[in-house]
Amino acid sequence: MLKTILPLIITIFLHQAVKAQADSTLKKSPIKTLSDKQFTQLISGEYLFDDIDQVARLNHYPMPDAVLKFKKELSLSPVQLTKITTLAAELHRKRVEMGNFIVTNETTLDKLIKKGTDNGSIIFYATRSGLYYGELRNAILQACLSTGNLLAPQQITKLETLAAHN
Repeated sequence: MLKTILPLIITIFLHQAVKAQADSTLKKSPIKTLSDKQFTQLISGEYLFDDIDQVARLNHYPMPDAVLKFKKELSLSPVQLTKITTLAAELHRKRVEMGNFIVTNETTLDKLIKKGTDNGSIIFYATRSGLYYGELRNAILQACLSTGNLLAPQQITKLETLAAHN
């Protein structure tokens, strides 16, 4: 019995150690409504919303980061590479900016609810949340549109094939 339990205990211990190590890169969320992972993604400009670019992708307008990942395979010209790199950098800047606005707004909403504020303040900050998410989505979709317009149709087809295999 001990021979059966011991490997199980070791496996559980190692799993917890790996999980703790992976979580060590996460920043502690000061907001009840955002997990540590969501908070870290928002302030670092990582993608938090998996389908925010879906309408662009489904219509063959890729994310600039996806294009740069396969720049060699797509045989990007120097002009394409420069413009798409610029688009990716600006999009990352915008994601960080909007992520910080979203975090600040969520913090304010949390404080307002905690103290039992008036309805007008809740309406204002809840509506503001929608504006920040909308601005983030607009920046992503605009970057996808610009990226797609820089690529030849055969490059887009090849990118979609490469992305499907990864």
